[in-house]
This record gives sequence, C-alpha cells and structure tokens, in this order.
Amino acid sequence: MAAIVQGFWKRKTLAELDQEEWESLCDGCGLCCLQKLEDEDDGSVFYTNIACKLLDLDTARCSNYPGRKKFVPDCIQLTADQADAFRWLPTTCAYRLVHEGKDLFVWHHLVCGNRDAVHTERVSQLGRMVSEMDVHEDDWEKHLIFRSG
Repeated sequence: MAAIVQGFWKRKTLAELDQEEWESLCDGCGLCCLQKLEDEDDGSVFYTNIACKLLDLDTARCSNYPGRKKFVPDCIQLTADQADAFRWLPTTCAYRLVHEGKDLFVWHHLVCGNRDAVHTERVSQLGRMVSEMDVHEDDWEKHLIFRSG
C-alpha cells in the first residue's frame, strides 16, 4: 500500500522552508506586484489593477526578479520573519495561507500541477492589468479592484 505524502506546506512552518520550497509557494498571480493604496483612517489596503513597471503583463511574473530591488527600491521581499504583517497580501496568497495554518487552494500549482490554473481560475489579474507607466498617480483611485483582508 502506498503511503500518503503530505505537502511540505502542511508539514512545515514558513520559517522551516528551504529556499526552493519558499519560492515554489508563489502561485504566480502577480497580485503582490500590483500598486496598492492605504486608507489613512483605518489602515485598510486596497489593490489596484496597476502593475509595477517590472511586472510582465502577459505572464504576471516579474521581468527582472533577481534585480528588482535595484529598479524598484520599495519592492517588498517577503520573508518568513515578516509573516505577521502578511495581512496585506490577498487571502489567496500561499504565504499568507501557510502562515495562517490553512491549506492551499485546489488551483495552486503545487496541488493541481498546473502553473496556469491561477490564471484560468481568474485568481490573477492576467489580461486585466495596466502598467504603472500608463497611469498618472492622481488616477490610481479609479483603478481599485479589491480591499485586502
């Protein structure tokens, strides 16, 4: 009889993941690379459909992941020691889910084996994003798509 093997994200905390496991948790939705607005009154974070200048609009992946901090100094690099602050990430984000002790969604590539499922299930904004280079900052509020939380 074959043993049932539990996914590493169910067996380990974020801090216990090796680099390969950490990187593989990313579902490739690109939502963390969308511009966000914070409500000054209550701290709520609102996502826009405005993509960072490095986000490839055709793939929802960073076009220069290794060098992103050089070109976008305020790009946030997620690390396990920041997990308590992951509330700004979308509720579908694997990093947030694992930190909260929840399982990954069925469309996540580690579960279903299909890296495009995040797009076919319309979790990502693929095909619905605009580049930050094409939107004046005064117009960002016109591009709100959801509130994080």
